[in-house]
Amino acid sequence: MLSLTTSLAPLVLAGLLGWTGTVKAFSRGTAQQAPKTALARMLRSSERATTVLRATGAGELLIAAGLLVVPANPVPGAAAAVLGAGFLGYLGYGRAVAPESTCGCSASEDTPITWRAFARAAVVLIGGATVAVAQSPWWPAVSERPAGALVLLAGAAAVLVALSADLDRWWLLPLRRTRLRVFGHPLLGTATDQVPVAASVELLENSLAWQAAAPVVRSALLDHWEDDGWRILQYSGVYGDLENARPVAVVFALDATAGRDTGDDPIVRVSYVDADSGEAVAVDELRAAPSRRILPLAG
Repeated sequence: MLSLTTSLAPLVLAGLLGWTGTVKAFSRGTAQQAPKTALARMLRSSERATTVLRATGAGELLIAAGLLVVPANPVPGAAAAVLGAGFLGYLGYGRAVAPESTCGCSASEDTPITWRAFARAAVVLIGGATVAVAQSPWWPAVSERPAGALVLLAGAAAVLVALSADLDRWWLLPLRRTRLRVFGHPLLGTATDQVPVAASVELLENSLAWQAAAPVVRSALLDHWEDDGWRILQYSGVYGDLENARPVAVVFALDATAGRDTGDDPIVRVSYVDADSGEAVAVDELRAAPSRRILPLAG
């Protein structure tokens, strides 16, 4: 089994680098994700980060081609090992200076750098070193032991999928939804559709409605209640300039059963209520305020 694993290492590594390289080099999402990456923070430019990501993708594709065509040559394996070491260094630095940023490893991940990114980079490093030392072609192993090769490749693919946060929506989220339907939410200990308030807040703060209202909001969650299937979340806010500032209550409403594991993004409604008069404030009034600068918190 060890010899079969070593022989198939070029094929597994080529599959991983071919996938991530293709996404980085050709996906339109690369330019969209680049500003969110630690690389953009390091280079102080989203455009330069996009260029580096695409160039890295092209390099990954070149190495993947070498692993497929000339796996007995030590150069592709050594190049993969160097690439993996570079990934680990980048991830470590990115985690230190921009822990909230994504890594851009596949140009479609939208989560901060986690242990899974480090583990995948380690796979590239160890796999590349193994290929460079073994210098063994993969096709004899596939032809001589097709069943064993198929099982091993399927297991390797499952591991790589588990290490890829951007693929969670295809397997992890459906699994979590099934678990919630069968066992209920673990924080509640009962089989119920109720979702913890913290989960609703997290969902809200990742919504477009929150981004639109953020310049007005000036507090953490102040109050919450449920009404006819809606979960109401109340915050305080301020609109207007420094001289004409008006306090408002910012009220969001979203599905009380919605959470990160329940599927598509829910509809979020937002309204503004004048704190003095209790009357609703139209969005047009907020936009027409003399200044839309973010006011400082009272200290």
